[in-house]
Amino acid sequence: MTARKLYSLVFGAALVLLTPAAAMAEKLVISNWDGYMPKDMAEKFKAATGIELEIAVHATNEEIMGKVTASGGEGFDVLFVSSPFAEALNNLGLVQPIDHSKVPNLANLYPEATQLKHDPGNVFSVPYTWGTTGLCYRTDLVKGSPESWNDLLKPSDELKGKVTMLSTDRWLMAAGFLANGMSVNTTEQADLDKVRDQLIETKRQLLAFDDTTFYSKLVSGEASLVHAWDGWCNYGIAAKPEIKYVIPKEGSDLWVDAIVVTKASKNPEAAHKFIDFVLNAENGKWVVENIMYKSPNKAGMEAIDKAMLTQYPNMAITPAELLKFEQLRDLGAGMKAFSRSVSEIMAAK
Repeated sequence: MTARKLYSLVFGAALVLLTPAAAMAEKLVISNWDGYMPKDMAEKFKAATGIELEIAVHATNEEIMGKVTASGGEGFDVLFVSSPFAEALNNLGLVQPIDHSKVPNLANLYPEATQLKHDPGNVFSVPYTWGTTGLCYRTDLVKGSPESWNDLLKPSDELKGKVTMLSTDRWLMAAGFLANGMSVNTTEQADLDKVRDQLIETKRQLLAFDDTTFYSKLVSGEASLVHAWDGWCNYGIAAKPEIKYVIPKEGSDLWVDAIVVTKASKNPEAAHKFIDFVLNAENGKWVVENIMYKSPNKAGMEAIDKAMLTQYPNMAITPAELLKFEQLRDLGAGMKAFSRSVSEIMAAK
């Protein structure tokens, strides 16, 4: 839009007379993870609404958080972020309320999707995917069935050097917190120190920290047991039926990826139209069948081939069961000590 405005200033009314549609065209800038929505989303959305999409890609929550906080959100209209970051952006005043009257497809969500602790009632965010974190393992390479986070953190002799852990800070620490019966959102220094020391010891027995290729290592047999988000374990199951996912007996975190509208958006009306489009049953079905995550979109979940629930049992976890797990939250001022503990784990030999 900036280039068009500058062009308009230079050439004046002639542009309006020659190309009024182009001058008035609506455009939204969306930032999402790569592959996290249909490749033809922009084409379909424009066909349905006449609104153009410019899609930016961020690799991590931290990356887009840095861009948005540095710019005050300028240049972005809609963001896909994990719920602690949605909560943080709201606390910083960088997102605007969701106008429910402009998103009728909110009715497609499960009732439980309105009860999320980070944003009860979906005041400033709309959930897009949700799920659990647990253990993903090769049933033909692991004796017995892993059932505890300690099977990951204190691997048996046969598993040493055959285990990977997620390095993303919230999930890395959550494994230690859950193993010790702590809140996944604790910022108590004594808790941080205890888990830090345990994870440094675990680090010495790992094959690797791995957030992107762990399921491939499991498929190839390089790893036997990995720390995994449920959907990513499903990628492994699709390639090798001997792979299984389990939520440890101590429980899981409840993670949620959500959609927010920036306060700096120049076109919030169109942003709401986009969210409503994303929430239709067809797009909800695409999320489950392609990203392999559970969706809070009830209409989408009900549209999938039910064979998926048999092939990928974690898909069948109900919304009520999900809500029994503690949701990751924005740690606010406590994030400084939390991040220091993670840095110390990563720097340890």
